[in-house]
Amino acid sequence: MSTIVLFHSALGLRPAVLDLAAALRADGHTVITPDLFGGKVFDRLEDGVAERDAIGIPGLMQRAAEAVAGLPDDLVYMGLSMGAASAEWLAATRPGARGAVLLHAALPVQAFGVDAWPDVPVQIHYAERDPWVDPAVPAALCDSAPERVEVYGYPGDGHLFTDADAPEHDAASAALVVQRVRAFLSSDAVC
Repeated sequence: MSTIVLFHSALGLRPAVLDLAAALRADGHTVITPDLFGGKVFDRLEDGVAERDAIGIPGLMQRAAEAVAGLPDDLVYMGLSMGAASAEWLAATRPGARGAVLLHAALPVQAFGVDAWPDVPVQIHYAERDPWVDPAVPAALCDSAPERVEVYGYPGDGHLFTDADAPEHDAASAALVVQRVRAFLSSDAVC
């Protein structure tokens, strides 16, 4: 079983994040859910993005680094949207990562000062017409390390479609994400 650090979206540490963590714990994983917003949660993405911007990207990176300080190196990093950036950054730059799961976002690895994706298995999940995701980015990650990167596009344009409390929630796609994440976490590549 894996130790997973699950970073929340710009909506904060909402029930959807805690429910995903509970589902993975039921599979036997240890799941840590850092709260990068100090207890603040939002219903509207615009409000969460304003909070993200008030903290600033360097501040969020510092909070993410503090959340994993003292934890073992062999972690799986997972995140939703804004939290996917933290997960991707740590998986790409912190030695020993066992895997990464990026939900609703992916950034070019060069944004983290890395030339190419490291030898770390990663899954990326996003809605195919999500205006917040440039589909060229997951495709480029896949092209850079095709044996380590799995990319899944889902129908629709809902950004946080896995969040049951979000208006863009898609139950069928969300269930498929969880099924694929569970298979990934139990695969030989991560275990």
